[in-house]
Amino acid sequence: MSDDSTAQDPARRRAALVFNPIKVDGPTLCALVERHSAEAGWEPPLLLETSVEDPGQHTTREALEEGATAVLVAGGDGTVRAVTEAMRGSGVPLTIIPSGTGNLLARNLLLPLDGQDTMVAATFDGETVDVDICVATLRRPDGHSEEHAFVVMAGMGLDAAMIANTKEDLKKSMGWVAYVDGAARSLAGAEPFRVVYEIVREKTRQGITRAVPTSARLHSAKVQSILFANCGELPGGISLIPDGSIIDGQLDVALVQPTGPLGWLGVWRKVWWDNSVLRRTRAGRAVLERRGRSTSVHYLRGVAAEAATPIPQPVELDGDEFGEATRVSCRVEKGGLLVTVPKGHKITAM
Repeated sequence: MSDDSTAQDPARRRAALVFNPIKVDGPTLCALVERHSAEAGWEPPLLLETSVEDPGQHTTREALEEGATAVLVAGGDGTVRAVTEAMRGSGVPLTIIPSGTGNLLARNLLLPLDGQDTMVAATFDGETVDVDICVATLRRPDGHSEEHAFVVMAGMGLDAAMIANTKEDLKKSMGWVAYVDGAARSLAGAEPFRVVYEIVREKTRQGITRAVPTSARLHSAKVQSILFANCGELPGGISLIPDGSIIDGQLDVALVQPTGPLGWLGVWRKVWWDNSVLRRTRAGRAVLERRGRSTSVHYLRGVAAEAATPIPQPVELDGDEFGEATRVSCRVEKGGLLVTVPKGHKITAM
């Protein structure tokens, strides 16, 4: 972590605000950024709206090309994902202004969810920290491939179907709780699918670290979903990936495998009760150790992972649907994104 507030002549610094006008109060937020820029002695900020045609990637690249020395993003999780994709590896600090339904990245960075002024101010007097960003390569049913970044989680299978089946009007009126409706719609016709997967880990020999597969063979499983996570905290205090950290350089993989008529109760107990309640206390962790490993959700870890299915499956990235794919390859880029946090913000729990 470093303090960048005096790293450059303020008069030569310029912020760029990239915002989704549907998700935020644009005029109020723009005025706030303009005021803080003026107070810090920076140049007038760039104020850039996203659109249906450009959810943020092109606009952000445009801001970087025009010399923005700091970028702020305000919008839903999709807007944040698009902007981080454009900023990956740029070295320019990004400020996340919580807004929208899930605030997934803000939650995992432990940022104040109701502090727009706090986060805008941090752009000018805060600190920066390098966090991980992940890259997913999706192979479509017609054989062509696409590469996209994500900062929280990618999924293949039921979780993506749930997102696709969630009604937009419910998301606007109910927030993240609307996904319960999407889950109910998806569970009714959910069928497990066969996935062949491989996990790549780092090994060090004679001082040289390299990425190698976990074994000489591929693994196969029947799952409802396979998740690739950079971090794992969800709204409602749910810890989907209990050991997930956005600063560890690791990709966490979860195989969701409910079995039997009560299988989904086992998944819910694992994710909500075990991960989100018991693991938070010493006594709870002792209970989990005595109980043994759950078979409903299986966790793996590496620096990269790949999964392939014979039948195309729906895919999601950071809560946005991304069509169908027959193969998903994910890798983590350690420290690939520079984010701004308020001074003194603790990152050890990320």
